Amino acid sequence: MKAVHWVVDPAGTLPALPPPLPPGLGDNGEAVAEHDAIEAEYYRLYNSSAFTRWRMRVKGADDPFNLDPTTTRQLLVAAIAVLWLYRFRKRS
Repeated sequence: MKAVHWVVDPAGTLPALPPPLPPGLGDNGEAVAEHDAIEAEYYRLYNSSAFTRWRMRVKGADDPFNLDPTTTRQLLVAAIAVLWLYRFRKRS
């Protein structure tokens, strides 16, 4: 995924969508204005063209195999069991 992220944004110029403001920061006017400016720039670029929108979606995509460790373990056990059964069945 790192290579894909680099291909769609080699110069690192595309902004990322900022995370939501923490609950206690709503009273700080400067922090809210800064967050809104970053968010407005993100959406300005996002709505500028279909190609830029696609690039921003790909850059923001997570690793599809970034699973919970227990899920990963279960998938590995299932794959090993399938391979073992295939090999056992092939010998018979």
